[in-house]
Amino acid sequence: MNFQPLGKRVLVQRTEEAGTTASGIIIPDNAKEKPSQGKVMAISSDVDNVKVNDVVVFGKYSGNEFEVDGEKYLIIDVDDLFGIIK
Repeated sequence: MNFQPLGKRVLVQRTEEAGTTASGIIIPDNAKEKPSQGKVMAISSDVDNVKVNDVVVFGKYSGNEFEVDGEKYLIIDVDDLFGIIK
């Protein structure tokens, strides 16, 4: 994939959450919430406090979703990121 975000935006791929609870109950796909964290895949040249491969936390409805080469990604404004998981 060759994609470069513009402005103060990052390209994020959501990380999948577990399909079962701690007690072993299986959660069906239609009952799962969208994950609110993901891995940064690309950054614009205007972004300086986030790096590629950082795991970031963002709002449930943040960003614009789109698909490239069969993979789903989000383009998120840096101001909509809550933090970086270290």
